[in-house]
Amino acid sequence: MYNKYIELLKTLISTQSFSREEENAAKVMRDFLKNENIPFETNKHNTWAYCKHYSKNKPTILLDSHIDTVRPVKGYTNDPFSPIEKGDQLFGLGSNDAGGPLVSLLATFVHFYERKDLPFNLIYGASAEEEVSGTEGMQILINEVAPVDFAIIGEPTKMELAIAEKGLLVLDCFAHGKSGHAARDEGENALYKALDDIEILRNYQFEKKSEVLGEVKISVTQIEAGSQHNVVPDVCHFVVDVRTNEHYSNKEAADVLDKLIKSEVKPRSFRLNSSGISMEHPFARLVKSKGINIYGSPTTSDQAIISCPSVKMGPGDSARSHTANEFIYKSEIIAGIDRYIHLLEELKL
Repeated sequence: MYNKYIELLKTLISTQSFSREEENAAKVMRDFLKNENIPFETNKHNTWAYCKHYSKNKPTILLDSHIDTVRPVKGYTNDPFSPIEKGDQLFGLGSNDAGGPLVSLLATFVHFYERKDLPFNLIYGASAEEEVSGTEGMQILINEVAPVDFAIIGEPTKMELAIAEKGLLVLDCFAHGKSGHAARDEGENALYKALDDIEILRNYQFEKKSEVLGEVKISVTQIEAGSQHNVVPDVCHFVVDVRTNEHYSNKEAADVLDKLIKSEVKPRSFRLNSSGISMEHPFARLVKSKGINIYGSPTTSDQAIISCPSVKMGPGDSARSHTANEFIYKSEIIAGIDRYIHLLEELKL
């Protein structure tokens, strides 16, 4: 049962699939489904399939992971597009994020595909553009398959349950001053004004703290100003990365910070809000009863785009994502498939 999914992952590693360039990886997934005699639907580089005995009278669970990868970072000593096996380890770009979860959820879907007695429907999704939070990935797929009552998003969590994840808000901030000659007491230095605002942001804490996700995290990650050494800069641009908890929508967080500093604040998007489920949700209660660790994730995934209750769970380790010589243990994939199947066997929505 397991070997064909390991082989599928090796094929995916060999298939370049950068975000917005996923056409060939989508074909790999579609060819696999064809070989399994499972009908599927497509829109752009997204692919999805319904369980054989789908019924509108039953709740629906979406099993989804993404087919795109980041570009390989510097430091690779292996060929990122060569699936190299060293004992239990399988190396290659996208092996861990999120090839392992992608093929494990597929194996789970295929396992249940023919089942008539499931108390819920299953939909399998292989979506695009996750790594760039694009608009032609999950946003397309979830609208095509709706309504969905619950979703398991496949990301490397060591098969622990990320019951919630922080949202992502990026702010472009502009401090404005007046140019002048650096040798004379002229102008208003926009860089200094920006530094004052950055200090305010560095020390600010949002009032509401989450039991699962902790505090809203604010990080200034980029800054640029000036055209030459002897000119006082009249504009300073800095970028703020904000990770919101469930107590603040991205719009609310942006409004708070806009009022806090003097610089002009321009949010890039409000799309990627915090998401998750209650500890009283049937899936959370089931996972807890099995003694599986439950936590809040600081990173953002396709969960942020969907409105239904959702969790993040998959084989692999997030610490390996986007690193040189990325790898996953084959035993993690096997254990992941088994855990998905056992949980869904017992789940009652």
